[in-house]
Amino acid sequence: MSFTPTAAVRLLALVAVLTVISIAPASAVSTSTYEKQVVQATNSYRAAQGKVAVKLQKCVDRWANGQATWMAKHKSLAHRNGRLLKIMKDCHLTGASENIAWNYSTGRKAVAAWAASPGHATNMRASSMRYIGVGVARASNGEVYVAQVFGTRK
Repeated sequence: MSFTPTAAVRLLALVAVLTVISIAPASAVSTSTYEKQVVQATNSYRAAQGKVAVKLQKCVDRWANGQATWMAKHKSLAHRNGRLLKIMKDCHLTGASENIAWNYSTGRKAVAAWAASPGHATNMRASSMRYIGVGVARASNGEVYVAQVFGTRK
């Protein structure tokens, strides 16, 4: 079988695209999609536990984004001392909690991991929590850091 130069270039381009698609990391999901998956999966988990859905809240979300960005910048999966009190003050909350995760390829997988961890699951199903914020950031090496922050007002 013979190829014209144009057909050969097209075939090479197709092979290149298929190669990139097949080796692209699962973390190639956009941060926006990842965040939506976390909120949806969290609310599905809460519903299965008989809890009301949490709503995305701008102030809490801003803090979650800040935490994820900080972790990605420092390549460190870590809670930072005093942050929950600052979140409560800044967002006028009476309670707050935080779950963090590292390098899960989708938001659904991060939530599944939290659901399998007693302390994280407790945060997700807390009856008093009404608000959620989710931050996702990629480190320079492509690793994904995620922060899930919950808040409540009484």
